[in-house]
Amino acid sequence: MTLLELRDLHARYGEQQALHAVSLTVDEGELVVLRGGAGAGKTTLLRAISGLVRPRSGAILFEGKDLVKLPPEEIVGLGLSHAPEGRRVFANLTVADNLDLGAYRRRDRAGIARDLESVWQLFPRLLERRGQLAGTLSGGEQQMLAIGRALMAAPRLLLLDEPSLGLAPLLVREIFRTIREINRRGVTILLVEQNAHMALGAATRGYVLETGRVRLSDRAEALLANDEVRRAYLGG
Repeated sequence: MTLLELRDLHARYGEQQALHAVSLTVDEGELVVLRGGAGAGKTTLLRAISGLVRPRSGAILFEGKDLVKLPPEEIVGLGLSHAPEGRRVFANLTVADNLDLGAYRRRDRAGIARDLESVWQLFPRLLERRGQLAGTLSGGEQQMLAIGRALMAAPRLLLLDEPSLGLAPLLVREIFRTIREINRRGVTILLVEQNAHMALGAATRGYVLETGRVRLSDRAEALLANDEVRRAYLGG
């Protein structure tokens, strides 16, 4: 079943045309990766899906419902959550308070408690630091918190923007183990990620954006074997 579909999406970022007729799909249960160089439009695409950038034209369908005119808070309420590039945690609030804010639209106390326990299981270090100010966490811990906060909205589709950016290799592997586990638990994921080997190794399918257009799309293993992709993103 198709969970997310973009049809002929055009969007600007400031004065720049960032997306040109982008069409793609994400099926329920998939982990789909977006690749592309700097300025390819990857972050703009995620921000358009989550309502932070208003497209000029085209459709963004989530379970058949067009999101284009909806505000971000309503999009979250439909089951779509976004962990942005740069983590964007609330530095002056504790880890626990950041996670509480992720569930701000929810009223199902039992469900919130279950999801909080799930986040503690996924990220034991956050449990150890639950009373610590988020701004005092390491970069890796802040990334865990950003993902955990997004999960507290109980998403069916999770948008992840560069979760490994700036992290040491050991932490990158840990983050990707967790991303695969989140997907295994039934959360569909659309992932923007600079580490092409790790991303395509975890994904079911992938899209390559180039100057705001879809340049390639294929199964993840086919993209890993594609000579053009290997030269551009995998070092040969």
